[in-house]
Amino acid sequence: MAQWGNDLYTGDRSIDFVGKSKTWYIASAVIMAVAALGFVVQGLNLSLEFTGGSEFRVVTQGAPSSYEDDATSAVREVAGGSASANVTTIGGDTIRVQTEELDGDESREVARELASTFGVAQSEVSSNFIGPSWGASVSQQALRALVVFLVITTALMALYYRNWKMAVASMVALAHDMVITVGIYTWTGFEVSPATLIGFLTVLGYSLYDTVVVFDHVKENTRAAFQNKRSTFAHAANLAVNQTLVRSINTTVIAVLPIVAVLIIGFAKLGPGTLLDLSLALFIGMTVGAFSSVFIATPLLVDLRRKDPEVVALDKAAGKHHKASAVRERVPAGASAGAAAGSAAGGADDGSAVTEAPSRATSTTEGTSPSSSEESGEGQTVTGRKVHKYAQSGPRNQPKKTARNRRGKG
Repeated sequence: MAQWGNDLYTGDRSIDFVGKSKTWYIASAVIMAVAALGFVVQGLNLSLEFTGGSEFRVVTQGAPSSYEDDATSAVREVAGGSASANVTTIGGDTIRVQTEELDGDESREVARELASTFGVAQSEVSSNFIGPSWGASVSQQALRALVVFLVITTALMALYYRNWKMAVASMVALAHDMVITVGIYTWTGFEVSPATLIGFLTVLGYSLYDTVVVFDHVKENTRAAFQNKRSTFAHAANLAVNQTLVRSINTTVIAVLPIVAVLIIGFAKLGPGTLLDLSLALFIGMTVGAFSSVFIATPLLVDLRRKDPEVVALDKAAGKHHKASAVRERVPAGASAGAAAGSAAGGADDGSAVTEAPSRATSTTEGTSPSSSEESGEGQTVTGRKVHKYAQSGPRNQPKKTARNRRGKG
């Protein structure tokens, strides 16, 4: 895993997140459609805090297997045969019964009937009435907080990155996460409680945090690309996603593991409640948030900036750089630097200009007699030009010096 992550960071390996953006868009669209269908088929299961009603809790030594039918029958004995009841267990020994709004006398009758049904003292049955006005107030406050959060976050990101398109891409990824998270929540049938709203708002912060980390690398890589003109905007952004991929995976796994533990304990022991509502929202939101930061936010940013004048100019400059590099790599060993430079500047793309110089050198060499070269003591370069014998390869002829013991003697 460490070697794989190092290869992704250095660019030795690369996953084409940006190039396959349409694939990620289609996959996300399908997931969002399925999630949105939950609003039509299932709908949100709003808790009493939002709808209002009466709640009873019966503390028993152990809930019988038929506790749902028994509690529903007890409620209907008092409220009528058409009365509905939402019956769940909390912690394995506490039975929670939620009904429509009941008046004081009906609430006391239902409490007595439940105590008789489950064989406990009436003091072990508690009842509460929750009005819908409280839930309406909570919903308004949550919506107001959400709007303020989105406006301030969008403005801050646009100022920080000095580009409003990065802020738009991050907000689209955020909306993507919320639609999928709430949609999946509807399919599970879990109640939407105040704890669930807290979970949803927490998901917003986590998703945005992960996107900002990726965008910071995108900003660094694209800034370097604009300076050296050696990489396209899409390639620099894709490299940034690859460089942060392992970090995103590790961060998500570490954050989700304790939430999974809470979910398991909640399902097995605790039953419905604040912890289960909160942990389910966090689990779905964090997983989807990690996906959107990698597969949605950055590819969408590249698509939004594809036609920007500075990005178009960068892509052209990077293309020329890669073309010149490819030409230099095709120049054979021994060719002169001037030939390579001429080929890179205006040579043909098929390499004919690169092979032309060696062919001329061959013809010139063949047209020169060996005797003339030997007599003059001069060699030839690959271009056919003569080189003085002292500049030829091999041992250089040095001028002879008179021995020291013979200097000054005639």
